[in-house]
Amino acid sequence: MENKKKFRWVLSLALALIFSSCSEKFLEPKPESFFTPENIFVNKQGYQSLLITMRKDLTREQTGQKNFMAHQWAASEAGAPWLQLDFRALTPNSDQYQQFVNQINDIFQMVKNANTIISRIDAITWETEKDRNVILAEALWHRSYWYYRLIGNYGDLPFIKEEVKGARLDFNTHSRWAILKKIKEDTEFAAEWLPVAPGAGAPSKGAANHLLTKIYLANLEFDKAVESANKVINGPYKLMTARFGQDASDPNKNVIWDLHRPDNKNLPVNTETILAFVDRWEAPATARSAGLFTMRVYHCAWYNGVNAKDRTGKPGMIDSGTLYDSLGRGNCDVALSDWHSYRIWNEAGKDYKTTTDLRRANINWYDREELRYNNPASVQYRQPFDYRNMDNPTEYWARIFPMPFYKTYVPKKPGQTGQPLGSNGDWYIFRLAETYLLRAEAYYWLGQKENAAKDINTVRQRAGAVPVTAANVTLDYIFDESARELFAEVPRQNELNRVSYILAKRGEMGYSLSTIHQKNWFYDRVSKLNDFYLRSTEVNSLGQNPNIQPYHFQWPISDLIINANSLGRINQNQGYAGAQANKPPLETIE
Repeated sequence: MENKKKFRWVLSLALALIFSSCSEKFLEPKPESFFTPENIFVNKQGYQSLLITMRKDLTREQTGQKNFMAHQWAASEAGAPWLQLDFRALTPNSDQYQQFVNQINDIFQMVKNANTIISRIDAITWETEKDRNVILAEALWHRSYWYYRLIGNYGDLPFIKEEVKGARLDFNTHSRWAILKKIKEDTEFAAEWLPVAPGAGAPSKGAANHLLTKIYLANLEFDKAVESANKVINGPYKLMTARFGQDASDPNKNVIWDLHRPDNKNLPVNTETILAFVDRWEAPATARSAGLFTMRVYHCAWYNGVNAKDRTGKPGMIDSGTLYDSLGRGNCDVALSDWHSYRIWNEAGKDYKTTTDLRRANINWYDREELRYNNPASVQYRQPFDYRNMDNPTEYWARIFPMPFYKTYVPKKPGQTGQPLGSNGDWYIFRLAETYLLRAEAYYWLGQKENAAKDINTVRQRAGAVPVTAANVTLDYIFDESARELFAEVPRQNELNRVSYILAKRGEMGYSLSTIHQKNWFYDRVSKLNDFYLRSTEVNSLGQNPNIQPYHFQWPISDLIINANSLGRINQNQGYAGAQANKPPLETIE
């Protein structure tokens, strides 16, 4: 009995740490007058200091090896997580190699930061109403942004709207629809008060209207989605069509390359950026992240022993030299499917080799057939990679995949030591090309395919791609185009999830809300396009063959959180252990 009490106490403490404003180092003694909220929120500058932290929190989307965006694309039609190929192994208690479950803790920390400002906004007397509302608007934007991501990952969740100052064990789940209604209202306020041009890394009026477009789409308010997208598209933003920035003088590159160089993303000349986080190697160590890790996450492990042998069985590939510095130490956190690397580019009678689409230009990708053995001691030195030398030749397509070099190549900076994983750099949160594609989707739902085609072709024209006709605009085509344009930028699983709910609520294509965990658009699209699930018997990693089921369109909620909440009920997603104890979610946020 004593052990059970102790276990309950530990779980309760864990929940409090997730949801409350208590420090994680709660056992360390602290001077009473040192960096407490009461000492920080005494003037405008105090509030702004926490906003700076919240802007830095956005780097979690795309920095570090287990970053949030990597999980989004690993759980999509474009790729798979090499170390967790069988999603049936994903449970509320197991997240051994990935962070599908555990990232909820980090995101709620971001919500906590926003709630601290929201709850304390009137703790001082403001010089002007504008000063107050601009600060509040940004805090509401951050909370809305992260809740949009949370419901995309996990669906129904407790909506925490205020600072939690002590342990609470009585949280209850709110429906996804209730949360959408609340964050819509909050983001509308943000769109009214956020400045047009607040500076690099800070959410703007355009960022609020872009986020509103996504929320309106999720709420099936398609006319409003068009209106909010119009405000962005007709604002101070323009697609970049001319060469610019870091490599503008290199005739071998193109505007698509320029657009995705980290050093170019926050340049004033880049009129396509709506919001990009700032993460510079030259910043103090405490002000920068561990790095983008794009070459670690999105590149194949070409140097690995099971892949890298020459015909004599000795190392043909080695992790050193120019090739290693360029391709980096890939780990296949997102192993790309041939659908994303090849088939998606087969249009108008052309393939990836002959397409005019600059997003698949040869200079922008490193294809598997370009690999050459780089070990000077090998008998096949500088000869083309031969898959027949691999330990498992049938896994060639899964282990050695093309790499979208124009987005993922982030070499070490001068003076930077360590492995080439993808150094620090700025990264897009919102970009105007996505706004066009979101508006195209809204037009599609409204039955205005001519307008949808026009928006899609605005993006395709810049890339040199063949225009699409209105007759060929489908939901699948819109999402094919977003995969071509927005790889590793947008939360892919969240957006597929969002459309699954739209179709289910409209009762289209045989989907319904009552059976969404058994049949949904996310699963149907992913399972029919992703090679890892189409060819699952050919691949094995850590004893797992690729497998995904309809209920995996949402991820499990940690049992640690659910069990600690002893005075309320946090629901588990259907399909995972514990869902049988669910209660109807709250439909109103008081």
